[in-house]
Amino acid sequence: MISTRLGHGVLRQIVRPGERRFRARRMDLETAQRERLARILRQVSAVRDRQALWHGGWRWEDFASTEPVTSYTHWRGLVSDQMHTGRQRLTQSPAVRYQPTSGSSSAIKWIPYTRQFLQELDGAIAPWMSDLYRQFPAIARGRQYWSLSWLPSSMRQQGSDQLNDDMKLLSAGKRILMGHTQAVPEAVALAPTSDDAMFATAACLTGAPDLAVISVWSPTFALGLLNNLGRWREELAEVLHLGSWGPRSQALSHLEAPRNPRAASQLASWDGRCDPAFFRELWPALALVSAWSTASAGPWANELRRKLPQAGFQGKALWATEGVVTIPYGDQHVLAANSHFYEFEDATTGRIHPSWELQYGQQVAPLITTGSGLLRYRLGDLVEVTGFMDQLPCLQFLGRSNTVDLVGEKMDAVTIQQWLDATPWPGALQPVTVLGAAQGGTDGRPAYVLVVNLPEGEDPANWVGQAREWALSLDAWLSQSFHYRLARDLDQLTPVRCMCIHNAHDHYLNACKERGMIEGDIKVESLKHWPGKLPTAFTAASVARKEVAHEA
Repeated sequence: MISTRLGHGVLRQIVRPGERRFRARRMDLETAQRERLARILRQVSAVRDRQALWHGGWRWEDFASTEPVTSYTHWRGLVSDQMHTGRQRLTQSPAVRYQPTSGSSSAIKWIPYTRQFLQELDGAIAPWMSDLYRQFPAIARGRQYWSLSWLPSSMRQQGSDQLNDDMKLLSAGKRILMGHTQAVPEAVALAPTSDDAMFATAACLTGAPDLAVISVWSPTFALGLLNNLGRWREELAEVLHLGSWGPRSQALSHLEAPRNPRAASQLASWDGRCDPAFFRELWPALALVSAWSTASAGPWANELRRKLPQAGFQGKALWATEGVVTIPYGDQHVLAANSHFYEFEDATTGRIHPSWELQYGQQVAPLITTGSGLLRYRLGDLVEVTGFMDQLPCLQFLGRSNTVDLVGEKMDAVTIQQWLDATPWPGALQPVTVLGAAQGGTDGRPAYVLVVNLPEGEDPANWVGQAREWALSLDAWLSQSFHYRLARDLDQLTPVRCMCIHNAHDHYLNACKERGMIEGDIKVESLKHWPGKLPTAFTAASVARKEVAHEA
């Protein structure tokens, strides 16, 4: 058996060549990107009759002038046919599996993970991991947790091959080595329900005194996991004391139960409150927490850092199921130039630029062309060029570039995020999201609804006046937009509402899951389009008068 430290040592050596290649690309971005596009298109043209369009040495100029900008709708039919028939419809590179994603507001999409695409991801992972070991050397002294995005229980019959496991992004060699450094075995994802999988994860983590890394995507997911430790503390203590799953033995029979009498004692005497002192005692070796930390994830990332102050923190770069855009490197988020081919649509002019034409201060939406066969694919994110590392642009995530357009107001997430950032929030309350709700008004008509999380013990009646002020302030901010102001003047939109709700974050996540979204993929975003009725929990709060709609 390879020891944890030996596994880290070998892995550090393996990722260094990938970092050297990445460093070389920093000096000649245009050449590297043109070569990357040519490599992808050679694979695509072998199964799609496009040679006549991609002439002249696979030039980007020809490609951009002939191929449309696309979304998943453009590829859905080809992906479905390829999944069900096994024929290569998108690219010559064989599909290893299909990765499900729901994004934050849509039903499930299936993304082909081909051999070429996985090699592209490896081109981003190697320099990122090498830099991690350099910045946080203590991570090599213990085990790590790299998150899963579990499928809903109703989809688990499709088997483990489609599970969103971060480890599956690695090449085979790196995955074997990383397996020897992991605190949570991959097989937890095979539990029959998400609840069982989460419990097994909690047991493995509490049973790992040498836990050095917690890497998740959404900080709210990690906060939920910490809350579950308190909720399950007695059951977890029993498992760790006996080394048996107890009542969950049938569901988790494929997993060996962890045993740790010391952690069992800690849990048994814990009052369940998420106290940083308790987590410091439980995980004294924790050296790094990694999660989304920009835009609307910022407040939740800060809360996670407060809960786990013994660890360093690194914000995730822009990485979607469909592909990677940036990686953390040094103190920047830089373009993953060794992965896919990148174009960027200017948010102001609408003009599309290749990566080597980007300028400082531009706000742009990434388009990616990848080894999965998806070409000029719009991710729906908005980033700003904040600088350069040699020739590589450094990009800061601003938010989703999608807009909510209930009645023609065309409201965007960045505008909402700016108001959230400028508003002073009392420590007891934090905003969760703003819903652009088709039936958000008190009379069931369209309205924007600010959802604020109210901690347990807080009386909603004490916050009615403040909630009214927030609703007025947000409405005034949105009214700076001509289209929003016109919609309000024409009575197409009813006044902004503010709901201060106990456990608002959990209610929001549950409502998203009820819509078919995958738990680990759900982002708590500043602006969310919400067609149909508001979530039941929000409606109940409204009836109980725990929300305020300001009057025009």
